[in-house]
Formats: sequence, structure tokens, C-alpha cells
Amino acid sequence: MFHSLSSLLGTAAIERLTLFVNHLLASESIATDRLRAHAGRCMQLHFAGWPTLLPPLPATAFRVTPAGLIEWCGTELPNEPDLRVSVDASNPALAMAQALAGTRPKVDIAGDAAFATDLNWLFDNLRWDVQDDLAGIVGAAPAREITRIAGGIAAGLREAANTLSGLVTRR
Repeated sequence: MFHSLSSLLGTAAIERLTLFVNHLLASESIATDRLRAHAGRCMQLHFAGWPTLLPPLPATAFRVTPAGLIEWCGTELPNEPDLRVSVDASNPALAMAQALAGTRPKVDIAGDAAFATDLNWLFDNLRWDVQDDLAGIVGAAPAREITRIAGGIAAGLREAANTLSGLVTRR
């Protein structure tokens, strides 16, 4: 039962992540233009060294749509993805601390160089405009204050994550 619940939660999380990424992509026409050139290509994420004590992660392969967005391939992994990104997941706690601190995890990439270059450009340049999204819900002034306060909290969390990351790497 635990395995099926974990599988359902993992699937739901991947579907929501896909929707979020597509929201970010759709907000910047240059992002969809860059991906549109790779329509039909598939990228597979592999989490190397994932601890066996934790629930297994769902299959993570994404295909670029003709609109320049992404779609999750579901549980069907492609035989030969155009791009394979292997992320070191042997220490999830350290990876989360580094991600909160703004540090990218160690990755190995194999496959289509042009596709990898455009995805790297997206990672470097695509940002979520939280304030703009909030303004559509609560108005411009409250959105500005919420993002200002959240920015302070985020800075504090990054500082704590940097401290924790330093402690974890020393051990």
C-alpha cells in the first residue's frame, strides 16, 4: 500500500511540476522559441545513487511539444532519449540544502549538444516572476509587499542552508 501511495504522490508531483515549468516557459516567448526548435526530442532525468530507504522516484522523461512546451512521458521511458541528464542524488539532504542556497547539483549530461545548450540557457535565464503572478490575484501593492517579505525570508533560508551545507560537507 505504501508503494502505491508513494507512486500516486510522485505522479501528482511530476504533473504539477510540468504545469509549473510550462507556465514559466509560456511567460517568455524566447524560451518557447528556443524549445520549439527541438520539438519531439526527449530528455530523461536520472537520479544516480538515490537512497533505497526513500520511496523511489517516478520515471522522469519529458518531451518537447511543437508549441515549445514540455510534456511528461509518464511511466514510459524512451529507449534512447535525445538527452540524458544524470543528477547526483546520493545525499538528498545535501542536495536540498545546496538548492536552497542557489547551488546547482553535480550533473552529467549525454546526448544532443544543441538541445543541452538550449536547456542550459533556459536554466540560466528563465526566472519566475512571482510578484507578477501574485498581482493578478491580490493586486499590485499587496503583491509587492508579499514578495518583499518573502524575499527576506528566502534570504534567511539561503543563509541557513549555506551554513547547514557547510556543516554537512565537513562531516
